[in-house]
Amino acid sequence: MPYTPGATLDGLQASLGDLTLGGVDSAGVAWYLQTLEGWDSPDLRSSYTDREGDHGSWASPAYLGARPLTLGGTIVAPSREDLDLAMDRLRAAASLTDTLLVVQETIPKQAVVRRSGKPLIQYVSANTATYSVMVTAADPRRYSITLQTGTTALPSTTGGLTLPAATPWTVSATTVTGAITATNPGTFATRPVFTVAGPVQSPKVVVDDGGGEPISLSYSQTLISGESLVIDCAARTVMLNGTASRRRYLTVTTWPEIPASGTVRIEFRAAIYNSSATLTAQWRPAWM
Repeated sequence: MPYTPGATLDGLQASLGDLTLGGVDSAGVAWYLQTLEGWDSPDLRSSYTDREGDHGSWASPAYLGARPLTLGGTIVAPSREDLDLAMDRLRAAASLTDTLLVVQETIPKQAVVRRSGKPLIQYVSANTATYSVMVTAADPRRYSITLQTGTTALPSTTGGLTLPAATPWTVSATTVTGAITATNPGTFATRPVFTVAGPVQSPKVVVDDGGGEPISLSYSQTLISGESLVIDCAARTVMLNGTASRRRYLTVTTWPEIPASGTVRIEFRAAIYNSSATLTAQWRPAWM
């Protein structure tokens, strides 16, 4: 039977790069997505050492491994020619380089994946085929598709005046807190990306989750007007203007996170106040 382009099919819905699975494409090809193995949880990296002369074991720290994923389903095309073209699109979508996988759930989530196995595509009839594609997300977190962003200038207070008169007249002050509030409603800690825009001397980013010692990221150099410094807390990189590493100029004892179901206060500081300097924080809520 013919399918209506743009229609949503029963079962799972996802997209791998620009290929939509669980729907009908513009050529009338129906892409059924029937299995998505590995989306529930990645493997765990941990070990246990028996206690000598005692019951039980000593547990090592536990970490999530990479997330292997297998997408499987059926392709139904109007013709053999359309089916062959669809199969080529699927092979190309399972790319050898970073590709965005988006899974439609109540809260849609995404992961960056690469091909990690041979695509298995088999003809069932002249216009129908089954497929199984294996990809792997090096980062096991499932992220929100919505990027959260906050921007602040350095803290300042301007204005504010009380005029002497029979009835006092007050001019309100304007206050910039120099802080961003970042919330992660997910079930797993997520790591932000900070962008500092000059001009600013010796900028510092302080992250406070309210439960312990705040974490400071201190940059010892000066950014001139037009320069930007990007601090990626997940990749643990510090890049000036997108090209030059400046990691050696950043002092950090531990890389900050936004905890699961938690909120942090991100403060912007500098050696000398400059009204043009800004800090932008970006993050995605994350799920295990």
